[in-house]
Amino acid sequence: MKFVFITGGVISSLGKGLASAATGRLLENWGLKVNFMKLDPYINVDPGTMSPFQHGEVYVTQDGAETDLDLGHYERFTHALMSKKNNTTTGQVYHAVITKERKGEYLGGTIQVIPHITTEIKERILAVPGPDDDVVLCEIGGTVGDIESLPFLEAIRQMKLEVGPENVLYIHVTLVPYITAADELKTKPTQHSVRELREIGIQPDIILCRTDRFLPDEIKAKISLFCNIPKESVITAMDVKSIYEVPKVFHEENLDIAIMQKLGLQKKQEYNPEPFQSIIQNYQKSTDRVTIGVIGKYVNLKDAYKSISEALVHGGMANSTKVEIKWIDSENMGSLLHAVHGILVPGGFGDRGIEGKITAIKYARENDIPFFGICLGMQCAVIEYARNVLGMETAHSTEFEPETKFPVIDIMETQRGIITKGGTMRLGSYSCIIKSGTKAFAAYGTSEIYERHRHRYEFNSKFTADFMKSGICLSGASPDGELVEIIELKNHKWFMGCQFHPEFQSSPIYQHPLFVNFIKAAKESHATRFAQILNEVRTTQRTL
Repeated sequence: MKFVFITGGVISSLGKGLASAATGRLLENWGLKVNFMKLDPYINVDPGTMSPFQHGEVYVTQDGAETDLDLGHYERFTHALMSKKNNTTTGQVYHAVITKERKGEYLGGTIQVIPHITTEIKERILAVPGPDDDVVLCEIGGTVGDIESLPFLEAIRQMKLEVGPENVLYIHVTLVPYITAADELKTKPTQHSVRELREIGIQPDIILCRTDRFLPDEIKAKISLFCNIPKESVITAMDVKSIYEVPKVFHEENLDIAIMQKLGLQKKQEYNPEPFQSIIQNYQKSTDRVTIGVIGKYVNLKDAYKSISEALVHGGMANSTKVEIKWIDSENMGSLLHAVHGILVPGGFGDRGIEGKITAIKYARENDIPFFGICLGMQCAVIEYARNVLGMETAHSTEFEPETKFPVIDIMETQRGIITKGGTMRLGSYSCIIKSGTKAFAAYGTSEIYERHRHRYEFNSKFTADFMKSGICLSGASPDGELVEIIELKNHKWFMGCQFHPEFQSSPIYQHPLFVNFIKAAKESHATRFAQILNEVRTTQRTL
């Protein structure tokens, strides 16, 4: 098995996750089968309890693991399917080692970072590859020099000794800033970062230089000299307009060739970037545009809704339509809703901003604007409809109002029997049966689907009859019919809420059908409204 370890230096947020995902895409273009791992240095067991402002989106795998958002990049760029074994944190490692010590598995030995912690890390890395995998790309979170990531760096240093130097390659992502006043690209940050990595005992084989322009040969030669690597191993990681252009830039810089040569990987087909590259190029040529308003409370940090924003772009790809996202704070919406062609309310936790989300949903319902509610977004749609259509003025979720007279959202007793992971949460992939003749069925084209969940509360089935007789279609449910998964409003252009997270299964190649249909409805709604405005202008001109 071949291992590629990706580290980062100088500053955080250089794009190690995207670099890993794009590299995986390149190797797949040669017919190789790739797998991934993310090592996170924080002491939390997983990011599930962390604020999105701290860590961004929590990505949920098919088997119900709450993981780092970079696993979403890995799945969007490649065919690899992530699971709980693909993300490990310091918290998980120490918890495992301490548990073993308490059971006496170390036979009275003194537990130390070396060898016990590093051995646990290596065992988790070695557990990732499947029998058909050709290479594992392992990203180490944090920045070289941080005390938290030292055990991970030590573990990957030891890997080269244990599995053989011909089977391990180190890629270091660093920064080459352009100083405008001096009109110069500066290599000193990269030199210092590599020096710090070498002090740990790791000599990078390839350096990815994050910069805003292609590096000239003299800059590459300078980095090569001072960082002790061949010039052809200094790769420009240039800023691009779309993250999906990164594989193309890396291929032009021969990153894939360098990796394959250094690891002795044999191509299994001629280089084939399709259909990935054509989809991206066609999208960039799109001239149609729609604006989607995303109503949330974490909008100041776009990474909190990373999979949502990417899935909207994928929906635009399928409709040859550029998607502009207007991020709207659910606590301070003002008149921003008037400028959008579709409204999306994503998932979340906590009562902050709930009333703003309900107001936005009411606006979408009353003005026939395409609406898409995901997880909490669906629950807010249920609350809004109960209050303003069914006359249940105090309707709410027991998550926010435990004593509400109309608990239209609640923890269902049947749900308690289903939960097997995450304490009180329903996590991972579950089956959903879709009714024929519904918008959901038209989108999926099948009666049974599997989607990923991350929530505690459900539609309260005690109110099913009230909703169904008033114009709401409960178009998707669990196989036993007890848990509502999808709701639709019958007399509306496109009004849908789902209890699951479809954004976690969307990619440029597989554009999720619900996002495709949502963007299509928004595009048609925009075209209709534009025609109406044009007709009104012409009528006014004739009158004048």
